[in-house]
Amino acid sequence: MIKAFKAVIIGAPASGKGTISSRIIKYFEVKHVSSGDILRSHMSRNTDFGLKVKQYVNKGHLVPDELMISLIKSELGLLKNNNWLLDGFPRTREQAEELYTKEPIDVALNLIVPFEIIIERVKGRWIHEPSGRIYNTEYSPPKITGKDDVTGEELIQRPDDQPEAVRKRLEVYSDSINPVLDFYRKKGILQDFKGNTSDEIWPLVYNFLKKYMVPKAELH
Repeated sequence: MIKAFKAVIIGAPASGKGTISSRIIKYFEVKHVSSGDILRSHMSRNTDFGLKVKQYVNKGHLVPDELMISLIKSELGLLKNNNWLLDGFPRTREQAEELYTKEPIDVALNLIVPFEIIIERVKGRWIHEPSGRIYNTEYSPPKITGKDDVTGEELIQRPDDQPEAVRKRLEVYSDSINPVLDFYRKKGILQDFKGNTSDEIWPLVYNFLKKYMVPKAELH
């Protein structure tokens, strides 16, 4: 049996992680496992997990490591012989260690985009709140201005997308993710991809993943 390919994708807010993830899914036989999507799904369905998660989210608290780890392990357990890409998890070193113990990953894909570029990018960001879909007036505009492509519902701009708020968010992200990166670096499985845009970074990711999987389509 061919061993399943297991990876996590890491990137700062507005680094293009969602764009790169969607391209990986398009070009390779990989299941996309998004911690955010999983949380939203459980909360909307009011599952046991969802009800527990709501207790924290409604108070503005982070979901505890123990609950997140249990949730992710449950999802990954359904994908035993599938290639998968985990997005949005781990966020702490403890999560990274626990995940690696249960599901030793092959590689951690780390997207590196200069913070100043991200701050500029976020100025044009619009969001469809119910789904979490993100648009950008410059890089990936909606088909109809101000409307979600799938539902046609209104898009919003978040107040915390102001430059100083974004800078603070990036600093917090950097402080929290560095121990995760350090853990994967010491394991010898951290792979950095640097660029200013997703179009610059994507060919690097594509060519790297070709070492592990046969693509569904060649990159033109």
